[in-house]
Amino acid sequence: MLTGDSRLAPESLEGGSNPRIRLAIHLRHYQTSLRTALQQKFPATVWLLGASLFRAAASAYVRECPPRTPCIAEYGRDFPRFVAGFEGAAGLGYIEAFASLEWLLGRASIALDATPLMWHELAASGPDLLLDATFSLQPGVGYLRSAHAVDQLMTLYLRNHEPESFGLPARDTPMEVSGSRGSFRMDRLTPATFVFREALCDGDSVSGASSRALEIDARFDPGQALRELVAAGLVTSLNPAGTQP
Repeated sequence: MLTGDSRLAPESLEGGSNPRIRLAIHLRHYQTSLRTALQQKFPATVWLLGASLFRAAASAYVRECPPRTPCIAEYGRDFPRFVAGFEGAAGLGYIEAFASLEWLLGRASIALDATPLMWHELAASGPDLLLDATFSLQPGVGYLRSAHAVDQLMTLYLRNHEPESFGLPARDTPMEVSGSRGSFRMDRLTPATFVFREALCDGDSVSGASSRALEIDARFDPGQALRELVAAGLVTSLNPAGTQP
């Protein structure tokens, strides 16, 4: 129905003289509302691409990827991947990472913090239970690894600063996004710490996340990394093996 094909108009529509015209108007309004929602969620991406190109990409996305659930807050989650393959934007090798970073920042800014766990609460569980446990992290936490320093570009946008020239460095950039109630932050992590925290965020156990990090860096200290995560207030619950968050 998002194609706007008037032949799909149900003849059973009542009221008015032309149900096809009424349906076409409804479809245009619906598409416009979805495109507007994308523009509101990705203002930095609009800034980077330009209004015209973004509008074209958003219109194509609305036609090809209509909402699957009634929750408009989740609409656009896969827009970064879509726009990266859109004609005219595909030449920007960092556009998917930049838009993904913006999605995480937007999600973080509207999150509500849960009560964080303290280290003594985790330590009381004992090492055996702790190693096989999983953690729930704050709702605003997200992880992104980019081949370019897109956080630098995002900082320029947030500061409303337009330099005469800017070269986006090609650099492995593991990032953590966190925030709540209208505020957010971007932090770079070491590769091993990134792998550890992302694995925990994805539901891996402490032992599993530690093994992944140690494959990256044999000097990685899982105990210290866990302490730092807890000290940052990012852990909200411990879930023993076999239990659901």
